[in-house]
Amino acid sequence: MYLSNIKLWNFKKFGSSSAINLEKPNLDLNFTKGLNVIIGENDSGKTAIIDAIKLVLKTHSYEYIRIDDKDFYNNANRFRIELTFDDLTPNEAKNFTELLGWNGTGENVKPFLKLNYDVKRQADKILPVDIKAGIDEDGYLLTAEAKEYLKITYLKPLRDAGNELVAKRNSRLSQILLGDEAFKGKENDNELLQIFSGLKNKLEEFFNENDGTGQPKVGKQIKDKIDGYIKGFYGNNYETEFGATSNDIKSILEKLTLSLKGEINPGLGTLNRLFMAAELLHLNKSNWSGLRLGLVEELEAHLHPQAQMQVIEALQKLDTIQLILTTHSPNLVSKVKLENLIICNNKNAFPMGETYTKLDKNNYKFLEKFLDTTKANLFFAKGVILVEGWAEEILLPSIAKAIGINLTEKGVSVVNIGHTGFDHYAKIYLRQTEPNMKIPVAVITDSDIREYEKNGNDFVKRDANIVQQEIQTALTTINKKSENNVQYFLAPNWTLEYSLFKSTSLRAVFQNVAKAIHSGTDWEKDFELALAKKLINKGLKKTEIAYSIANALDEDLTKEIQEISISKHESDTINYLIRAIEYAAGN
Repeated sequence: MYLSNIKLWNFKKFGSSSAINLEKPNLDLNFTKGLNVIIGENDSGKTAIIDAIKLVLKTHSYEYIRIDDKDFYNNANRFRIELTFDDLTPNEAKNFTELLGWNGTGENVKPFLKLNYDVKRQADKILPVDIKAGIDEDGYLLTAEAKEYLKITYLKPLRDAGNELVAKRNSRLSQILLGDEAFKGKENDNELLQIFSGLKNKLEEFFNENDGTGQPKVGKQIKDKIDGYIKGFYGNNYETEFGATSNDIKSILEKLTLSLKGEINPGLGTLNRLFMAAELLHLNKSNWSGLRLGLVEELEAHLHPQAQMQVIEALQKLDTIQLILTTHSPNLVSKVKLENLIICNNKNAFPMGETYTKLDKNNYKFLEKFLDTTKANLFFAKGVILVEGWAEEILLPSIAKAIGINLTEKGVSVVNIGHTGFDHYAKIYLRQTEPNMKIPVAVITDSDIREYEKNGNDFVKRDANIVQQEIQTALTTINKKSENNVQYFLAPNWTLEYSLFKSTSLRAVFQNVAKAIHSGTDWEKDFELALAKKLINKGLKKTEIAYSIANALDEDLTKEIQEISISKHESDTINYLIRAIEYAAGN
């Protein structure tokens, strides 16, 4: 059994001003059977999804969970949560026999369980309500026993893992162990009871024994001193008795702590991993016929990047439990299979599985290999600019600042993919069906249409009309790739560097930088021809040139009167960069 779907109406981030329409949920999100990692920018709804699940199912720990006014979207007076569970085994289905629905026909009929939690408030008072189950709109009340089979394990963000693992009353460690088959049902017949019974006798001896000369031992000396006071308080017929607390299995387990062998004063990262390991023991207990679902907020809490990647690789190997995690860590995301990701954006959530995106099998295979930590930043951005090389990545933020746009403040990530295979990344943001994603994705690419060609040992300029026709054809082709929120921006002149050379805004800056970096080149006779030779022979130091131009732009902004003015006019050959920046920044 696993949580296959959640639907939300007017719950926290997910709502609308109109009345609830059960046919049109504000969030309709499918989960996978194993690992689900919810990501997205801050305040995008990740925690709201976790809270909704937790509110309906409650947790195995002694955590008080209640409805709050903040659970209602804006000023709504009603919210609704629906959870659907699929793949119930016969042993699991028997816990909900009268509440099940059925999918499929003939031999392919399979049971499913649907819960709903419909909450209303009147005059700022939240009305009492209970969780119901069934295939119709209202459903039937769940029994207390059925609710127990649906409880989940929850690890909150910034969890105090150390406090959960130490000996104390109702410690989480004792709760986990009590639920394990080693102790459950064996409360009166367990080896630990015998061990602690022997300890009780030893304690009694310690506080009552005399030594060989008849003198009281240390423990009895303490007891005799206390007894002296007690006799004064009560009378000579009274004395004290030391003993261990009750020897029931719960009390014994509450005395246990869990630590890593050989670690002295372990840090928060170690304690966090210990805590997760203990919770996984609880989720994997063999005598359990209920839901095995763990919710973990901010999995990366207290873990350094390498530890994050170790943990997520281990979690992806688990196949007997379902995990729904949230994270802000690109390091962690870079190790997660793309089909296990869910991106929160614009009051919606988008699973990245093959049935939802326009990525094909080859795209998934490629991204699993090349979606490293740097590129994983694109999942946390409000806008994305995909570029093919270092030169664009270095130069774009400075050009953006020069036209009054701070990409960092706008939450825009410039992602250098290192090649021209943009489809692998752009299709991440394209959906098979509505709703579509709203994250603006700008793809900047060179036209790669040469204006010069090599003829023997000479370099000759190509026919301008032919070049223009090829550019128009390339523009038509690239425009067909633009779809919904993914827009392509083509360099009108061969490459970025050639467009900079042709630019009315940055021509002089580009020429000065190129001359300084390639000081041994004869630029004076024919700069354009010299540039073309270097581009064709791949001898142009593009990264160094971009770095120097970016520095020149940044330094110019610190002056009282700027000397470099970037034109936004469409005739300027770097206008494609400006349009891409403005689109990704939402301007």
